Amino acid sequence: MKRKFIFPALMLCLGILNGCGAARPSKFYQLTLPNDKTPGADPAPFPVTLLLGPVTTSHLYRDDHIVYTSNGEAMGTYEYHRWAEPPSEMISDVLLRELQESERYQHVYSLRSDSRGDYVLRGRLYDFREITGNGVAARVAFEFELRDSKTGATVWSRSYSHDEPVSSKDVTAVVAALNRNVQSGLSEVMGGLEQYFFKRSETTAAAR
Repeated sequence: MKRKFIFPALMLCLGILNGCGAARPSKFYQLTLPNDKTPGADPAPFPVTLLLGPVTTSHLYRDDHIVYTSNGEAMGTYEYHRWAEPPSEMISDVLLRELQESERYQHVYSLRSDSRGDYVLRGRLYDFREITGNGVAARVAFEFELRDSKTGATVWSRSYSHDEPVSSKDVTAVVAALNRNVQSGLSEVMGGLEQYFFKRSETTAAAR
């Protein structure tokens, strides 16, 4: 009697496996570093050690799905297009590498390391998504602040918000626009940091 149920059950299992085998593969994307550094004699690095803390964000951007907005404020995510890492982590990694490769600071470490630093740089990611309306754009918004490790005071901050135009309603084009937007924003952050430490060094030299 039991044998009558084995064959139908086996066929059902094979049907499920065949359906799973036909599933659409996911595509993964990641942010890249800019390639615009020009060779030359850079000035001496600022005699400070920077620690980069994690970039905090909402639960939406702690996931690896690419987010889009349509019909006003309605949000959704692409099922088969994903980031290699959550956006907040990718932005933190890119900024850490850019700061280290700039050679403008004596040392740059992650806050997760055991190193001690003179300043701690922290960020907050507010927007990182595709938006549709009169066209398609890639929206990025974040804020960074610099704190003195000794006093705990915030000595510098910079906010960035921009909608980068997207050439077509294609996920690859959206990713490219988000990548350009992040690079522009982080460039402003790095420029603002350098300006702060330059003015600080001038003030210190004048006081001697």
